[in-house]
Amino acid sequence: MLKLGFIGAGTVGNALAIGLNNKSYRVTAVSSRSQSSSFKLSQAVIGCECFKNNQDVADNCDLVFITTPDDAIASVVSEIQWHNEQSVIHCSGADSTDILEPARKEGAYIGAFHPLQTFASVNQAIENIPGSTFAIEAEEPLLGTLKDMATSLGGYCIELKASDKVIYHTAAVIACNYLVTLVKMATDLWQNFNIPQSQAIRALLPLMRGTLHNIDTIGMPECLTGPIARGDIETVKKHINALQVSFPISLSTYKELGLQTIPIALAKGKINKQQADKLQTILNNGTNLNIS
Repeated sequence: MLKLGFIGAGTVGNALAIGLNNKSYRVTAVSSRSQSSSFKLSQAVIGCECFKNNQDVADNCDLVFITTPDDAIASVVSEIQWHNEQSVIHCSGADSTDILEPARKEGAYIGAFHPLQTFASVNQAIENIPGSTFAIEAEEPLLGTLKDMATSLGGYCIELKASDKVIYHTAAVIACNYLVTLVKMATDLWQNFNIPQSQAIRALLPLMRGTLHNIDTIGMPECLTGPIARGDIETVKKHINALQVSFPISLSTYKELGLQTIPIALAKGKINKQQADKLQTILNNGTNLNIS
């Protein structure tokens, strides 16, 4: 059985190490910039030894996950003496396997294994992994090994090329990180009628969950609702006027998101080309227009 090691004992490293251990993979070694973090992970996984330096992990494992912050991956890889036919994997979403080139030159197999999931804490990460998709970049035989790991963790997998990684990660940021930003923008608007953020979030979350459920069950573009989906031009005008007066900082974002929504509404078939053109004009220029 392969001996797995982890260099980096943050949230992702913990989640993968504990998750794989729970699926009968043999996790035997960990090191980290924080000795307390690596010790804590070694205590959570039976048979896992905590090492003070990264070379010891490489020397004692067949397959090594580098789960450090992205900016540290290249330096970590370059400082280690790798072994022929050893496997070295990083978990960055934006970086390709090119940053593992020092390991490949020493005869190691290299790969990328990125869980498409948000990891706010270790326990939450372990809970969220099942059902997630793993973006994998590797060649055989490592490719098959990583696919098996994704399946064992209850996930799905997609294969990416090096040139795909940055756009792939950009999409993840839009869907995940910027969703938080949109919620912040929405709850900030509620401050205009003196509703605390916590109450605003509680009120908006069922709406958001309903939207996600519709995306999942009905699909694009049928899941789209709201004034642009209905061609409700006067409502969009009212929104823009209100933002101009009360919250101008959000106006440009509202307009851009509206413009991006028009093609979805057209694809749904609930608005026609004339309505779409009027909406586009309003969102590009504002509401001080004589549009009949």
